Amino acid sequence: MVSSQPLTSSTPWTTVASDTPFWSELAQTLLPFYVNTCRWFAGKARQQTGFSVQTIHTLTLSDGDVAYLLILEATYADGIPEHYLLPLSFMTDSLVDVPDKGRIGEATLGGQLGLLIDAIYDERFRHALFTNIYTNQVIAQSDGQLVFRKGKGLEEGDENLRSSVLPVDSSNSAMTFGDKYFLKLYRKLFQETNPEVDMVAFLTDESNFNHIPAFGGSISWQQANTNPSEERSDITLGMMQRMVQNDKDSWMQTGDYLNDFLFAVPQRLFAIREDVFEKVELLGKRTGEMHCALYKPEANEAFAPEPFTDEYREFLIKRFGDLLERRYALLIDNYTKLDPQTQRLAWVFMEAREMIETFIDDFRNRPIDSLRIRIHGDYHLGQVLAAANDFVVIDFEGEPESSITDRKIKHSPLKDVAGMIRSYHYAVSAKLFNSIETDALHPEHLQRVSDRWFYLIRDTFLNSYLDVFGTPHPLFKNNNEVNFLLLVYLLEKAVYELGYEISYRPSWVKIPLRGIIDVVREIEKIRLSDGESVPNIPMLQTALLQSKSE
Repeated sequence: MVSSQPLTSSTPWTTVASDTPFWSELAQTLLPFYVNTCRWFAGKARQQTGFSVQTIHTLTLSDGDVAYLLILEATYADGIPEHYLLPLSFMTDSLVDVPDKGRIGEATLGGQLGLLIDAIYDERFRHALFTNIYTNQVIAQSDGQLVFRKGKGLEEGDENLRSSVLPVDSSNSAMTFGDKYFLKLYRKLFQETNPEVDMVAFLTDESNFNHIPAFGGSISWQQANTNPSEERSDITLGMMQRMVQNDKDSWMQTGDYLNDFLFAVPQRLFAIREDVFEKVELLGKRTGEMHCALYKPEANEAFAPEPFTDEYREFLIKRFGDLLERRYALLIDNYTKLDPQTQRLAWVFMEAREMIETFIDDFRNRPIDSLRIRIHGDYHLGQVLAAANDFVVIDFEGEPESSITDRKIKHSPLKDVAGMIRSYHYAVSAKLFNSIETDALHPEHLQRVSDRWFYLIRDTFLNSYLDVFGTPHPLFKNNNEVNFLLLVYLLEKAVYELGYEISYRPSWVKIPLRGIIDVVREIEKIRLSDGESVPNIPMLQTALLQSKSE
């Protein structure tokens, strides 16, 4: 929706960057309404106190006109401000074809009436972004410079491709060029480089890992360093990658494979097609190859492998301890809302608290010689595309709820492995426990069947993954360390999942609880194999899992 009252300034559009009152009026009148209609604005639910234009970058277009890249600040009654990228064009053609969601409002600038729009809907702006990336331009600005970087994924001879805006609304904006390249503009900005750009550029330009959409280039703002005592990081504004033709993501593909299994279960048949194992083995192999590509001892500090330092251990222990405390409280508050089977699982989890805490405390002092590297960070079946009988890994932004700094922390690659294993557990559990074909089956029987499928798939994936590295390998000292670290990350992941399911999908709470109990069983085995009996810590109370009818 466009405001009926146009903004007015005597300054022409091409020089309006210096007209401070114009930008102040824009922020007070048009932007509050417009920004709150945008999918990429994350502050809709917060009490807003206003918007302001903090920085204005100027981009010259091919016809001599200009577009501006605005850095907006949104302030709130509580909490820290947020910063967003809004590219802005001024269109004077009354017949311009811009969708409603791209129309910000009318303005009269230098006596000329026109329409202010989100510049992604201006073909000239899209062409300027692509051309500047293609030619590695560095453009001086009033506060630093815009740096356009070309990556290996951008091919010669592609400088004049037609472009379009993808119609999908998301937290970022996406443009395509010749159905060959994909340019993502990051809308919500952070005071440092985006981990996705770092990761994709490293895997493409430094390691030649072919199973990602290749890095085509990036756009960043190098801020002027006016205070030598205060380091100002580069801010990522966009990234270009090769487009990938894909059938579906691996979550959907796994669901298709599970359909055959699902239909056989009511007939008391247990059948998994051979090609399912082949796909799981291939994904395990590709995952291992990705981590091998990220293991570069000669890399710069941001990517060089690191040991399990005391600082890292304390970071992980504190994060997990806080997480565990919140989940126990949430589970107690919602216990009566759970079905009987889930209540039994919850009770076993609560009874195992001391064992879990002792296991995590053991992580503080246990000798670990394996190494840590940069990893995907949010690895699951939905982040892997099935394409041409192979797989392509996407979305390297990291854990959505973590800070940008935390997303760049190096972990054992087994953290990614744990994420994929948990995803497979969700796939089979969601399919079997939420299908009309299995409604008549006893929950305990259904649990046993889903467990058998999951264990076979888990072991197939894990064995294929580890085969990529061979032994010994610096990332994994030995099998004992692999088993121990995998349990640490599996436990953290399942406990994290528990909070989401309690809050949003109570009928699915049994899925992460079952994952937690599987891990605790393995923790118990480690206790016994280590020969260290900790006084007053009971063993896992598995008898509680039996229903009265059994």
